Amino acid sequence: MPPHDGEQQQLLANRLLDSNEEETAYDYSDKVHIIGVDEHDGEDFTEAPPFSWKKLWLFTGPGFLMSIAFLDPGNLEGDLQAGAIAGYSLLWLLFWATAIGLLVQLLSARLGVATSRHLAELCRDEYPTWARLLLWIMAELALIGADIQEVIGSAIAIKILSRGFLPLWSGVVITALDCFIFLFLENYGVRKLEALFAVLIAVMAVSFAWMFGETKPNGVELLVGIVVPKLSSKTIKQAVGIVGCVIMPHNVFLHSALVQSREIDHHRVGRVREALKYYSIESTAALAISFIINLFVTTVFAKSFYGSEIANSIGLENAGQYLQEKYGGGVFPILYIWAIGLLAAGQSSTITGTYAGQFIMGGFLHMRLKKWQRALITRSCAIIPTLIVALAFDTSEKSLDVLNEWLNVLQSVQIPFALIPLLCLVSKEEIMGVFKIGSTLKVISWLVAALVILINGYLLMDSLSSAVSGVLFTSVVFAFTGGYVAFIVYLILRGITFPNWFVKNKSITSIEN
Repeated sequence: MPPHDGEQQQLLANRLLDSNEEETAYDYSDKVHIIGVDEHDGEDFTEAPPFSWKKLWLFTGPGFLMSIAFLDPGNLEGDLQAGAIAGYSLLWLLFWATAIGLLVQLLSARLGVATSRHLAELCRDEYPTWARLLLWIMAELALIGADIQEVIGSAIAIKILSRGFLPLWSGVVITALDCFIFLFLENYGVRKLEALFAVLIAVMAVSFAWMFGETKPNGVELLVGIVVPKLSSKTIKQAVGIVGCVIMPHNVFLHSALVQSREIDHHRVGRVREALKYYSIESTAALAISFIINLFVTTVFAKSFYGSEIANSIGLENAGQYLQEKYGGGVFPILYIWAIGLLAAGQSSTITGTYAGQFIMGGFLHMRLKKWQRALITRSCAIIPTLIVALAFDTSEKSLDVLNEWLNVLQSVQIPFALIPLLCLVSKEEIMGVFKIGSTLKVISWLVAALVILINGYLLMDSLSSAVSGVLFTSVVFAFTGGYVAFIVYLILRGITFPNWFVKNKSITSIEN
């Protein structure tokens, strides 16, 4: 039986007291305070108050920070390759992939709001030490893989804007300094940081909308591509890439922490419901904007290069030059418009990566370090391998594209280790109380998770089949694959809540034996 509203309020209060004894995602003074805004005497504490535009504005921010992961350089490269190779035919998949991403991120926000703790903290308490450390390592690997793509994307943009004067490695160093921008702005409050991201998203929107207007994609084909599903054997790799880029493991951890930047009254069930409502609205709006921006990029390259001889060779580094050769200069050369949008995408995503790294490290390891110390550790873990990559691949576009494909594989194999714990936790009544997901949503969520994991598994097998050779290397790969699958099965079985009759019968059988 689920607890009554009065019991649920007491559960929420107890969880709030427990969380106050630990290090929290945000200090009280750093939070945006919602308590006291548009409150009325005699309101029902169990129901969400009426809609308020003022409150929606105060809650707006975390969803837009979360949406940056849908606009990072890795996603942009997937967009341009999908457009150049598949034309308009995969726009429907881009739409539904964004919808899947929205579902996952709303579950992450639900977890953070209902428990006052983020996913990494809850995993630390939920799993034994060995499993917790494995989950942390997987999350860090995914974050490093994403950060390399994001920093390299920024470095490519800087190289273009400097007309080749600044090599790739120097762009990496410049991008690394965004950590200090982040630290500086965070000292002035979370709203200042959110304002910076709003500006960067606006820069991306204007840049890619400008390119959309310059290239003039076919409106009818665009609408047909969104509405009519179409998939062929020639475009399966791009389709897998679109879906694989949607769920970023570090972003699942990040969003559950970002929603705690608002101070709400957890003693009132209605106020928690209200927070979930506003976060759902702003997250939906943020991902709608990200979908439009991704749509711009895909259709620009569909219009420009679909069916051409160079379609299969386009990547982040040469995309702007190919556009320049096709459309020429003008007052604002399209090459530099592309570079400005790419730079905004890279800079914003590297800052969110630093942000996510703080929560992941602090949550899993319970490290009581100052924010700037955690940020520097997180940034160093990503910048050192990125510098090596920049120095090794500065003169080889093809090798950089191959590396990017393997980084996508690295991130895709980490998805189950964020997604499965999330679904298990939001389904547990002892953790979520009345805010646990219902049976219908649980079934849909697990089906979506299975689909995403299978699609990314296909990407992994496709990549390994072309790279694995030799008995020794094949044996090592099979051994790691076995351990990988076993850990996934362990996470799923641990999260399953067995019926009471099953547990009772199992206990009786054990006693008889």
